[in-house]
Amino acid sequence: MQAIKIKTMIAVLLAAVLVLPAGIIGQAADRHWVGAWGASPHAAIHMPGTPAVADYENQTIRMVVRPSIGGEQLRIRFSNAFGAKALKIGAAHVALIEQGSKIVADSDRVLTFGGLKTIAVPPGAPALSDPVDLKIPAFAELAVSIFLPEKTKPNTTHLLGQHETYIGGPGDLTAAAEIANAATSHSWYWLSGVEIWVPKNTASIITLGDSITDGFGVKAGEYLDWPDQLAKRLAVGTDTTNLAVVNEGIGGNRILHDGMGVSTLARFDRDVLATPGVRTLLFLEGVNDLGWPHMKPPKGMDLSKIKMPDFAAEDVVAADLIYGMMQIIDRAHEHGIKIVGATILPYEGSDYFSDKGEATRQVVNQWIRTGSTFDGVVDFDAVVRDPAHPTRFRNGLQSGDFLHPNAAGYKAMADAIDLLLLKPAE
Repeated sequence: MQAIKIKTMIAVLLAAVLVLPAGIIGQAADRHWVGAWGASPHAAIHMPGTPAVADYENQTIRMVVRPSIGGEQLRIRFSNAFGAKALKIGAAHVALIEQGSKIVADSDRVLTFGGLKTIAVPPGAPALSDPVDLKIPAFAELAVSIFLPEKTKPNTTHLLGQHETYIGGPGDLTAAAEIANAATSHSWYWLSGVEIWVPKNTASIITLGDSITDGFGVKAGEYLDWPDQLAKRLAVGTDTTNLAVVNEGIGGNRILHDGMGVSTLARFDRDVLATPGVRTLLFLEGVNDLGWPHMKPPKGMDLSKIKMPDFAAEDVVAADLIYGMMQIIDRAHEHGIKIVGATILPYEGSDYFSDKGEATRQVVNQWIRTGSTFDGVVDFDAVVRDPAHPTRFRNGLQSGDFLHPNAAGYKAMADAIDLLLLKPAE
C-alpha cells in the first residue's frame, strides 16, 4: 500500500512538471540566484569600546543596504546564527529607499516565508524569504524592515553597517512610508544577504576579510570602502557589469582565532560557500592575527575591573598564517571558486604594532607574492606603503590610526586590482 502511494505521488509530481509552460522551464534554465549584497553575521560584541545594545520588543527595525547589481526579482536572507532560541519575525517588508528611512512610493513589498507573513527562525539557522518582484537598479538603496513582536536579544548582528539603521515603535511599522522619531544605530541585525534572480552569466565576487574590508575609517552612507569602490569600477567596465561584489568583512576578524566574530576558518562555509553564484573570492586578512596578541589597553582603562581575553596566548608565526590561508584556498578550490590573495597592509604606528608581528608580515607577504597557491595576487601592501618607510602607510592614505585606510587609501586599493583577475575561471 505504501509503495502504491509513493508511485502515485511521483506520477502527480511528474505530471505537474510536464504541464509547466515552456517559458517557465526556459527561464529556470537560463537564470539563477546570485548574492548581490551581504554582511557576515556575528555574535553581539561585548568588549571595551563597543556600544551596548538593549533588547528589542514590539519594535520595528529598518535597515538600509545597497546591492551592486540590479534585477527584477529578489529574496532576502536572514540569520539566527548566534541565537539561543527561535527568532520570531512578526512581519517583514522590502522597498526602495528615497531618503533616510523614507521609502519610494509604490515600491513596498511584503516578504513571506513559504507563503506566511511571519516566521520563527530556529537557533543557528538562516532563513530565505520567498521571491518578490521588484525592479532594482544597480546601486539602489533597499530598506529591509522587520517587526519583532516579542522580547528579542540582538545576538546575531553585524556591528559596522555602512548605513544608518532606523529603530521605531511601538508596533509594526514595516509598511510605514517613513519611520518618524526613530532611534538610529550603525549596525545590521539578523540580516545577512540580498539575492537577485539574474542571467546565468552573472556571478558574485566575495571580498573576505576584517575591518579593512568591512570599511572602517570612512563615513557610513558614502560607500567609500574598497569593495564598494571596486564594484563601481566593475559596473562601468566593458565586460564586468555582470559581476556583483559581496562584502563579507568583519571588523576585528582573524584567520585562526575567534574574537570579533568567529575565525575566518570557522565562518568560511557560511559566508562564502552558502552565497549563491559565487565564482571568485578576494581574500585580505591577517593583520589582526599579527596584532591582537600585542594589543595594548586603551589609555585610562582600569584592567582590574575588566576581564580581558588572553590574546597574548594566541600569538602566531608565519607558518600558522600560511597554513590558514592554504586551508581557505583548498576549500575554495573544492567548490570551483577562484581565489585571489591580497598582501597584508603595513601597520606600524597602530596600537598593536610589534617588531615580531612586522617580521611575520614580511614573510607571509613574500609567500603570497611569490607562491603559486593563490589563483592571482593583489599587492595592496605595495599600493599603500610609504616607499621611504615601508612598514608605514603613505601620507594621505590612512584614517589616522595607522591601521585603516581613508577614502583615498581605499580608492587606491580598488584601483590597483586587475579586473581580469576577478573574472570567473572558464
